[in-house]
Amino acid sequence: MTILVTGSSGHLGEALMRTLRAQGRAALGVDCRPGAFTQRVGSITDRGFVRAAMAGMTAVLHAATLHKPHVATHSRQDFIDVNVTGTLNLLEEAAAAKVEGFVYTSTTSVFGDALVPPPGQPAAWITEQVTPVPKNIYGVTKAAAEDLCQLFARNDGLPVTVLRVSRFFPEQDDDPATRARRADANIKLNEFLARRVDIEDAVEAHLCALARMPAGFAEYIISATTPFTPADAAELRSRAPDVLRRIIPEHAAIYARHGWTMFEGLDRVYVNDKARHELGWRPRHDFRAVLARIASGGNIASPLAQVIGSKGYHDGDGTTREIEEHAVPK
Repeated sequence: MTILVTGSSGHLGEALMRTLRAQGRAALGVDCRPGAFTQRVGSITDRGFVRAAMAGMTAVLHAATLHKPHVATHSRQDFIDVNVTGTLNLLEEAAAAKVEGFVYTSTTSVFGDALVPPPGQPAAWITEQVTPVPKNIYGVTKAAAEDLCQLFARNDGLPVTVLRVSRFFPEQDDDPATRARRADANIKLNEFLARRVDIEDAVEAHLCALARMPAGFAEYIISATTPFTPADAAELRSRAPDVLRRIIPEHAAIYARHGWTMFEGLDRVYVNDKARHELGWRPRHDFRAVLARIASGGNIASPLAQVIGSKGYHDGDGTTREIEEHAVPK
């Protein structure tokens, strides 16, 4: 199997390429910017470039995208060009090449306004059954690309899996108020309870999706396994520290040592049950695992995340950059 990886100069694309190479698997990395794991430089909006890159491929891992931070710097048309037209180009060429599987990296941002229940309501329990309500052009174009994936699975017989990945980026939170109240590591560790995934686990989810490609279409939420249950949802909304103390009391001493605190409340919890059960995916970096790593003096990030580091999301000249990232909306 020869695998085409789009967005290979970005966080997830590089992580996929590094892992595939380490496993001795044939892979071709493409991106609109050069990178150590990018063999061909060009845009997925260029049909000729996509067709040439698809030659000889048997599977596609499509991670290239404009993402949420680009909303402030790019036009809506840019998002449509890259996230919708670029994905259409890849799907059409993959179908023509009769590839064996196509994995589309989507985002939990497609859920949009469905992630924040009205005041006084329990935290939203987010599974694949929740209907997306995109709230910005990023979410709209990712949802549209998902629909294209389903269309090609149904009408062209292209096996497609969509992975709605939660946030894994190493950069600081984009909300100044959040950054002002807690240290970055504190924020990220809290998020492992409900809305973050380590890049190592994200990569493994993509490889599991390739290995268990459906005959038609499937979609999954990819996030760290939460220790919470639906019975906790009401209390989590306004008294999350109480729930955490009850379920994982050992966190208190570690948090105290670092001067950290839990969020006062959670508005959503991402649930990965379907991906674990159907894909055989076994995420290793949940809250307890990361907490134990911190307790022993380790880093909140996995070794792979540390190697890749921070890439940022904007060019100095303001030009479009097709890298992958899966930020969750505010």
